[in-house]
Amino acid sequence: MKFDGRKASRVRMDNRQPVNLMGSDGTWRRSCVLLDISNTGAKIEVEGSLDVLSAKEFFMLLSSTGLAYRRCELVWSTEPRLASTLSKQMARRPKRQRATEARTSQPERAVLSK
Repeated sequence: MKFDGRKASRVRMDNRQPVNLMGSDGTWRRSCVLLDISNTGAKIEVEGSLDVLSAKEFFMLLSSTGLAYRRCELVWSTEPRLASTLSKQMARRPKRQRATEARTSQPERAVLSK
């Protein structure tokens, strides 16, 4: 559903969706509530101070174990809320292409003659 004149369709959370923000270097973590999300961005309510967001890049951990996450960049913040852009997922190369690249990127060994 599009609202607020957004380019991408956003999903507004009816129930509290707990997420965590974590610094890209892993030195800090904040508990949050996800308010809405799209393919390109998210709006989050942070529990605690936003002073750690001076680097403007962080991870949004979508699972308690941290296995589901998105890399984010801060767009705006007004305590306790912030908005971020979500980085695009990198396309994976097929296994065959990765194997070929690995073989061709290995340094050649010099043959010593006696």
